[in-house]
Amino acid sequence: MKSRTILVALLAAVVCLMISCAQTDTGITMKVKAKMAADSTVKASQIQVDTKNKVVTLTGDIDSQEAKNRALELARNTDGVVDVVDMIAVRTAGNAGDAPEPDRSVGEVIDDAGITMKVKAKLLSDDGVKGTRIDVDTREGVVYLTGKVNSEAEKNKAVQLAKETKGVKDVQVNLAIEKG
Repeated sequence: MKSRTILVALLAAVVCLMISCAQTDTGITMKVKAKMAADSTVKASQIQVDTKNKVVTLTGDIDSQEAKNRALELARNTDGVVDVVDMIAVRTAGNAGDAPEPDRSVGEVIDDAGITMKVKAKLLSDDGVKGTRIDVDTREGVVYLTGKVNSEAEKNKAVQLAKETKGVKDVQVNLAIEKG
């Protein structure tokens, strides 16, 4: 319980730092992710958050209807959000996702969140990559890139940027090349 309180306090501090970009799509995405990470019902690593024109899209394969409802509630109650698109699937008893959900200490969660933010910032600032179309998640120093890119070159650049980020142990790639 004490580690949960510390995590919530640290996440609140991160949210305060993001106030300056709070009304941008990136700022809204970060606020929604921070709320989910601080919530005991939602496993934030199971939900991808994407924001475009202040419309938040939530995707993922999660464990329970309760977690889905809570994630939607958190997103809808975030300042700056004008609408929420629900693309979350609730896992049935026989199905399991491929992404690992290891037990992590508060420090590891914070380290992973820091790596995620650094990689996402690199993707957003590089002209050769459309960072808004790539979701970044980190677990135990392993970065998971999921989304769509326009070419093999863009995919390779995204992987390179992630691998060059301090603290990254490995990069797992699930980037689809979308023509057109």
